[in-house]
Amino acid sequence: MKKAEITVQLIDYMGSDVSVVNAARISFDKIKDEFDEQDERLVNYLAEHNHWSPFAHTSIQVRAKAPFALARQLGKHQVGLVWNEVSRRYVSSEPEFWFPEEVHRAPGNAKQGAGNVHEWSSSAVGSMFNSTRDTLGLYENLIISGVAPEEARLVLPMNTMTEWMWTGSVMAFARVYNQRRTKDAQGFANEFAEKLAECIKECYPVCWKVLTKE
Repeated sequence: MKKAEITVQLIDYMGSDVSVVNAARISFDKIKDEFDEQDERLVNYLAEHNHWSPFAHTSIQVRAKAPFALARQLGKHQVGLVWNEVSRRYVSSEPEFWFPEEVHRAPGNAKQGAGNVHEWSSSAVGSMFNSTRDTLGLYENLIISGVAPEEARLVLPMNTMTEWMWTGSVMAFARVYNQRRTKDAQGFANEFAEKLAECIKECYPVCWKVLTKE
């Protein structure tokens, strides 16, 4: 059984911090080639006063890999983003799986989130591994028996890894980061957000810093 890690890879991007300020200054029919301190103040002003359209004149494409459980959460981010995903209807490679290093207790009366590390954490993670292994065996038997992949895949668990291409503006991805990096977000969402930031912040260092308040 193959175990895998959450990954985010930068595939392509268009524009820069200069692209954003030029989009803002087109109102005055002005264009610049170099980014300076005055431009940084403009970026701060745009973000502070919710002038979002200049930030949308950028494009970033990443290839991401995460378990179904996380991908389905991230897929809720729709504004300014486009998503195309690998389909096990067509792919015959062996599924990969993600496992947490530890599990936590439910946080009392809260409807969501996680509390302290569960005293049976190691045993619980081991049970997850065994259950996943058994389910993988069932999936493989269904495929061998001639069941259509689009139906056999229905038995795969939520820790099965999936991959997708994700394209959007620096503004859209900053929104993803801001919502998935909070202390209330799940641990694997925090991890994804950090890896997303590593891909983007070098492409748009000022815009990313301003939009994420990092």
